[in-house]
Amino acid sequence: MKKYDYIISGAGAAGLSLLMRFMQHPEFHNKNILVVDKAPKNTNDHTWCFWEQQPGQFEPVVHHTWERVHFYSNHFSSLLNLAPYKYKMIRSIDFYNYVQQEALKHSNIDFIYGDVQAVGNAGNEALVVVDGTQYDGDYVFNSILFAKPEVPADKFYLQQHFKGFVIETMQAVFNPAEATLMDFRVSQHNGTSFVYMLPVSQNRALVEYTLFSKQLLTDNDYAIALRDYISNYLGITEYSIIEEENGVIPMTNVKFVKRVGRVINIGTAGGQTKGSSGYTFQFVQKHSDKIVSDLMRYGYLKENEPFFDKRFNFYDSTLLNILSGNKLPGDKIFSDLFSKNPTERVLRFLDNETTLEDEINLVATLPQGVFIKAAFQEMFK
Repeated sequence: MKKYDYIISGAGAAGLSLLMRFMQHPEFHNKNILVVDKAPKNTNDHTWCFWEQQPGQFEPVVHHTWERVHFYSNHFSSLLNLAPYKYKMIRSIDFYNYVQQEALKHSNIDFIYGDVQAVGNAGNEALVVVDGTQYDGDYVFNSILFAKPEVPADKFYLQQHFKGFVIETMQAVFNPAEATLMDFRVSQHNGTSFVYMLPVSQNRALVEYTLFSKQLLTDNDYAIALRDYISNYLGITEYSIIEEENGVIPMTNVKFVKRVGRVINIGTAGGQTKGSSGYTFQFVQKHSDKIVSDLMRYGYLKENEPFFDKRFNFYDSTLLNILSGNKLPGDKIFSDLFSKNPTERVLRFLDNETTLEDEINLVATLPQGVFIKAAFQEMFK
C-alpha cells in the first residue's frame, strides 16, 4: 500500500486549512498527502465569521465584508467602527470548493472517503483506519473529535449552540454595509443568548440565534426564537428561508489532547477553540501556519507553548467560572467590554493578541469584585 508522509483526518476548516498551506509551499509538493473524511464536502453546512486587518489566506472566498457592526443590549447599544479590522464571512461551500479545486492540481494529494474509525501510532509512524483499512504516514493531523473529553470536577464545560436562517425578502430591508455582531436584547432565560445578523444584500441576510449554556434546546426552540427575532426586532413578517445551519461548539477549560506521538490533533480536537468565546477559525489559521513553519524549519513539530501566552487560558478559565456559576450575566460582561474599551482592543483580546498592558486596562473595566474572586479561585486550584 502507498506510504504517505502526511495524513489529514477530517476535511473541515482545520484539515483543509492545513492542506492549503501544504499546497502553497513547494517544499511539500514532493510529499505524499492523504486526506480522509466520511464524505465529500459538497454542501454549505457552516458559515465562518472572523475579523482581520489584512487580506488573509482565504480572501478569495470571502463572501462579504463589514467595517461597521451593531452591538445591542439592555445595558449598552452602539454602532461600532471596527477599524483597523474588517469583519468577514466565508461560506463553507465556497471554502471547500476553493481548496478541493486547488488540490486537483497536485498529483501528490489523494482523497479517501469512508468511516474514519481510529487514529493512532505504530512504532515511529502514525496511522488512520478508514472502513477497516489502515493507512500509514509520518504524521496524522486529526481534526475529528471522537469523544467528548472527560470533565474533571474543577473544570467547566459549556456549549455554544446555535441555529441560523438565511432569509430572503421581497423588499429591500437590509443595509449590507452594517452587520449586527451581537444583539443581547433577546431573552436570557436559557443562558447567555444573543443573535447576530449578517446582511449580504438589501434583501438577504443570515440571522443566527446563539446561546452559551450547559444544555441544548430542541430544534423547535431555536426556530421559535429566530422567527420571534425576525418579526419583533427586524420588523420583517414576509420572508423565505433559503438555507439553515446549526452547530455545537465546546466552551471549556478542559485541556484537549494536542498530541499523542505522531498524531497531532488540530481544530477543536486540538484545543484551537477559544474556551471563553467559541471562536475557532482564526486560531486554526495560526496553528496551521505554526505546523508548516515547524516542518519547514526543523523537519519535525515542536511542542512548546510560550509561557507568557498561557495567561489567555487563565482569562478563559476566569470567564468560564463566572458564566458557569451565573455570577454575572453574559450580556453585562460583553456590554462592559465594548462600552468601556476601544473596539480594536476588545477584538485583539478575543484573538489572544493583546499586550499585558492592554489586558490590565481591559480587566479594569469589568466588575472588579466578581472577576477578582473568580480569578483567585482559578489561580489557586
